[in-house]
Amino acid sequence: MKVVIVGGVAGGMSAATRLRRLDESAEIVILEKGPYVSFANCGLPYYVGGEITDRSKLMVQTPEALNARFNLDVRVNSEALSIDPEAKTVTVKSEDGTYPLEYDKLILSPGAKPFVPPTEGLEEATNVFTLRNVPDVDAITEYIEQNRPEKATVIGAGFIGLEMAENLHHRGLDVTVVEMAPHVLPPFDEEMAAYITKELEEKGVKLYTGVAAESFEEEGHVVVLQNGERLESDLTLMSVGVRPESKLAETAGIETGMRGGILVDEYYETSESDIYAIGDAIIVKQQLTGEDTMIALASPANRQGRQVADVIAGHERKNKGSIGTAIVRVFDLVGASTGLNERQLQQAGKEYKAVHIQSKHHAGYYPGAETIVLKLLFHPETGDIYGAQAVGKEGVDKRIDVIATAIKGGLAVHDLPELELTYAPPFGSAKDPVNMAGYAAINIVEGFSDTAQWYEVEELQENGWTLLDVRGEEEIANNGEMPDAVNIPLNDLRGRLDELDKHQSYLVSCHSGQRSYIAERIMKQNGFTVKNLDGAFALYSTVKPENIHKKKDEIKNV
Repeated sequence: MKVVIVGGVAGGMSAATRLRRLDESAEIVILEKGPYVSFANCGLPYYVGGEITDRSKLMVQTPEALNARFNLDVRVNSEALSIDPEAKTVTVKSEDGTYPLEYDKLILSPGAKPFVPPTEGLEEATNVFTLRNVPDVDAITEYIEQNRPEKATVIGAGFIGLEMAENLHHRGLDVTVVEMAPHVLPPFDEEMAAYITKELEEKGVKLYTGVAAESFEEEGHVVVLQNGERLESDLTLMSVGVRPESKLAETAGIETGMRGGILVDEYYETSESDIYAIGDAIIVKQQLTGEDTMIALASPANRQGRQVADVIAGHERKNKGSIGTAIVRVFDLVGASTGLNERQLQQAGKEYKAVHIQSKHHAGYYPGAETIVLKLLFHPETGDIYGAQAVGKEGVDKRIDVIATAIKGGLAVHDLPELELTYAPPFGSAKDPVNMAGYAAINIVEGFSDTAQWYEVEELQENGWTLLDVRGEEEIANNGEMPDAVNIPLNDLRGRLDELDKHQSYLVSCHSGQRSYIAERIMKQNGFTVKNLDGAFALYSTVKPENIHKKKDEIKNV
């Protein structure tokens, strides 16, 4: 059996090496149109920033090493120009000319390319780059070393855009980020992305959100925004998203779908028999909704490569879909997500509830404990977990990984407190943030708590609800006052219930939501109508800092 694989890196190389372990007799040819068949593309921003100092560390494997260990015929600088499904041949263009290559099975792993929207003046720009592969990173680092740019503009505030913003800042550049969406990290919900925004601004990165780059002038050294503002830019990185490299498949008559992604069945076979496709170029099923989606991440691509090799070798493996688990470091803060966000849930027409908790990444009494803000999205009746997002300085990866595993395993919020996670003071807490998120969600599912979200505060107040802040007066004076709030400290609440009106509805808040939940339980059992402000002051003040007042003499008392 002769298997030809178009494209290396994560998916293609995983397929090749797995297939060799399963079939020693197969002839396996890998075509890579670039000079490097196996490299750490996720590490490229950190090479730009200087954290990875040795360029050779970006090269995971060489053709020579792959041939020696796995007997693979790796052909770099060899581009697949066309496919003839009837003749089962691929036309290949190499440094030595063009030739046909026969196959019994063909695997397409072309990946995705940066999407560069047509922009006036872009063709004349000499300082605009994208980042996908090693030649791209070489071009960026060479430009920096030769031209010593002082100002950089990153267009796009997704994962790669923010990683590059951080690393260009580390190189000493004055960085501006432009994002067309209303907030940075569009896969995150607004209030969670607000923590990342705050971190960027504190580090001196300038942000423009809700606006796009309209044109380039002066050979790219001026970026003109839609709102008319003009940004001086010595170096610009385009990072507005990716599109599948599906032209080869399309010209061969292979069916494609959304955004040109290659359509495959549950065994990764395309509409043409004996032609398979994997990685960033294919359409997968969002496991939580069953809908078509595209997830350009290394982990699914590696898994798909291994599975398609199993299929070709005669071992049944099905593509179960993906949930999209990702993480990013932005200076001293980490953001991670898994599953669906609120926008996706609304688009899918799913009923859901959200809960935010704040907890320490390890025991609070042990030195160095850092706060994690964890958001959990779930069905309000069944408790099925839809997604989670978290931000913090430490321990974010662990919590999102646990919840991603819970989603894949079909667990519900009732199962989260049952998870027995490692605990010792330097590593965790006896009640881990994941356990606590489960407890908080169960309270909502079982009716012990009714919550309101940060974006509902003003509407509730307009409808006659009273915002009751149960923090202490000194705490309010030091940290700020919620808009039009009255104050009764939690420890005084039981003794002052007669000062409240049972005909009035109350929205209760504290710092994180824990004390206000206690207040909610006290008041409900005494006949009051109450909602707990989910995430409370800490979350609200992060998203809407302009609404927070810090005047001690204006604190309202009942």
